[in-house]
Amino acid sequence: MAPPVPVTPRKLNSDERAVLEKVLSARFPGADGLKAQLDACEVVAQWAEDSVSVDIQPTPAAVPAADAVNGPAPAVAVVQGLPGDDLLLEGEILVWVAGGYLSGIEYAWFGDAMPTRLPSADRITIEVE
Repeated sequence: MAPPVPVTPRKLNSDERAVLEKVLSARFPGADGLKAQLDACEVVAQWAEDSVSVDIQPTPAAVPAADAVNGPAPAVAVVQGLPGDDLLLEGEILVWVAGGYLSGIEYAWFGDAMPTRLPSADRITIEVE
């Protein structure tokens, strides 16, 4: 896998924030603490050129670490296909956590073409593992 593509740090865009809010609305240990970090988060890298999967981090010393496990948040966030799509399921969103802080949004899509934007939050269904 290629290394991430650094970007000038920026605030979350509306799509990124909506997806994070949706996934973090699930009831799992640490979800509330992670959700409290949203206003302090910045995107610091893309996973590849033109990728919607990004590395994120809260601004330094802005918020405390959440009591959450390292790795993907324990919420299965499935992206439903649109009416008329060939695929009933379009992909999955993984929210990554490192050291109690939000660290990434991954859009693992199904199909051949890489998505050009994150799905709208209303197309995401959540189950806690």
